[in-house]
Amino acid sequence: MSRIDAHHHVWDLSARPHAWLEQRKMAPVRRTFTLDDLAGPAAAAGVSRTVLVQVVADAAETREFLALAAGSQLVAGVVGWTDLTAPGAADALAELTALPGGLVGVRHGVQSEPDPAWLSRPDVRRRLAAVAAAGLAYDLLTLPHQLPAAIDTVTALPELTFVLDHLSKPPIAAGELEPWRGRIRQLAARPNVYCKLSGLVTEADWTGWQVADLRPYAEVVLEAFGPERVMFGSDWPVCLLAAEYGQVAAAADELCAGLSDAERAEVFAGTARRAYRLEG
Repeated sequence: MSRIDAHHHVWDLSARPHAWLEQRKMAPVRRTFTLDDLAGPAAAAGVSRTVLVQVVADAAETREFLALAAGSQLVAGVVGWTDLTAPGAADALAELTALPGGLVGVRHGVQSEPDPAWLSRPDVRRRLAAVAAAGLAYDLLTLPHQLPAAIDTVTALPELTFVLDHLSKPPIAAGELEPWRGRIRQLAARPNVYCKLSGLVTEADWTGWQVADLRPYAEVVLEAFGPERVMFGSDWPVCLLAAEYGQVAAAADELCAGLSDAERAEVFAGTARRAYRLEG
């Protein structure tokens, strides 16, 4: 089965600073990562297409990612960034969608916003409506305490496709399920929301995680969203803090082992293809 990795990054530290990589714990990934670095591990895991996701709040990075995608057989689409609080957001989206490479979505680092209700701001909601009008998806990068605003927002904008990144980063290392589980179920009740089975290993104990630690969280989203709204993502190279690419893919396989062949085909390709309207 040909697979889609619906969530990975690249970054070039010679192009721009990445302040988040300056934390001591990020030292193992504090270097440049390219598509060439990804190609081998992805192919070994059966991945033939990917979605390249923004890293920093910089439209120039999005233009660079689109150029990379336009010259790559691997990248099927790009989730980029634009300032959703700016009056010219709709025009900026139109400019980006006109570029080759395939802009399929937009993301903002909501997890870093001090206001837990940032997604509910009137200016943000207006620009999210512009994302929907442009035919793009919106990736939700949130923490569990921001899920109430996410639930309100996806309810207020049923015309927009939302994709939840990394299960909203549940406290896997602490082994806690609530209140995250209840909020995930509320979010999943909205049919315009998808979820990425990604980012699990870096929310677990980086050096001692086991698939059993991840399973309760994967089971919640697979039950709440159903396989037809869950998609595999590696979160490479961030995942390298806790696991190699192949280990992440193998863990996802094990977490989905109880699904039917058709359901696994959704998680590992079909869902991403629908949510992001990928071609090929």
